[in-house]
Amino acid sequence: MDMYDAKHLYDRLKVVEREDGILDLDARLRAMNGPLLTWYEEHARVLPWRENPEGYRVWISEIMLQQTRVEAVKPYFERFLEVLPDVASLASVEDDRLMKLWEGLGYYNRARNLKKAAGIIMEEYGGVMPQQYEELLKLPGIGSYTAGAVASIAFGQPVPAVDGNVLRVISRVTASREDILKASTKKWMETHLKETMPGDRASHFNQGLIEIGAIVCVPNGQPRCGECPLASICLARKQDLISEIPVKTPPKKRRMEDKTVCILESGDQVGLNKREATGLLASLYELPNREGHLKPEEVPEAFGLDPASIVELEAVGPAKHIFSHVEWHMTGYRVRLKNGIPKAYIAAGKEELKTVYALPNAFSRYTKLIE
Repeated sequence: MDMYDAKHLYDRLKVVEREDGILDLDARLRAMNGPLLTWYEEHARVLPWRENPEGYRVWISEIMLQQTRVEAVKPYFERFLEVLPDVASLASVEDDRLMKLWEGLGYYNRARNLKKAAGIIMEEYGGVMPQQYEELLKLPGIGSYTAGAVASIAFGQPVPAVDGNVLRVISRVTASREDILKASTKKWMETHLKETMPGDRASHFNQGLIEIGAIVCVPNGQPRCGECPLASICLARKQDLISEIPVKTPPKKRRMEDKTVCILESGDQVGLNKREATGLLASLYELPNREGHLKPEEVPEAFGLDPASIVELEAVGPAKHIFSHVEWHMTGYRVRLKNGIPKAYIAAGKEELKTVYALPNAFSRYTKLIE
């Protein structure tokens, strides 16, 4: 067998527990360091933000990766960096341009907070990303995980970065039955990891834990324990508790909302609205919509349309979009008009939908029909 074969290597690195006792918490966490770092060096995925892990790039990638899959983020990250390559360009970008760059990623407050934070960095830090964890925490949109990730990956600061992946991995390694959605659980993990992580290898340590959670100790489905460098010290595996850990409070039931959406078309123009500056999808553009599921004959009055101007009104089917706390159940209509888009709406050119107006994914079932 090749001495560098992964299974052989991890067998040599694994920690064997004494028969007369078990490792205490901090000893168990320290025992992860060697196998984890060796595994990460061999198995780290090639990702665009890892190629040049300077502060701005790491920050942008970490914000994009919140609630979003890695594969989905890759093209957005590269496009974003082409247009906004540094803090100064982000701080000065027009809001509509920023929203268009973010279109499709969802959770648009992330983008708004990026711009706010960039403005603060320009004003208070001379346009240079702060390196210290405590300073990063002061910026809008940056919590303990993001601050830890940027500080450790970009600047080598010896601080942990505890996200959902890390919460799951550490819960299983330690057989913790603490609810991972509680702030207190995250806090104790941060405290103990800071004490036990290798301070001079913080970047690879944090990325290694996150990587194991993403591709080995996976959130959905059966974890790949046979591929895990931490298997020999994992108490959940040893005690056959993998299916029970991590413990997570069931999410609250989402609120259901019915809506009717209209594609208003006249020639090469489409009618849009702009949402309020606060609340769900704040300040984004949207297809006109009303509460409830309307019948075809109810559409003209509900949307303020002159029946004489309607060339065609056709149903275009249902759609559903799930937000974190609410579900939209939509029915849609396409309305072709002969006298232009009514003044109550923004008359947007169809080509401008590709370059100017940011429409949230909630309407994607219908925006795909616009030709």
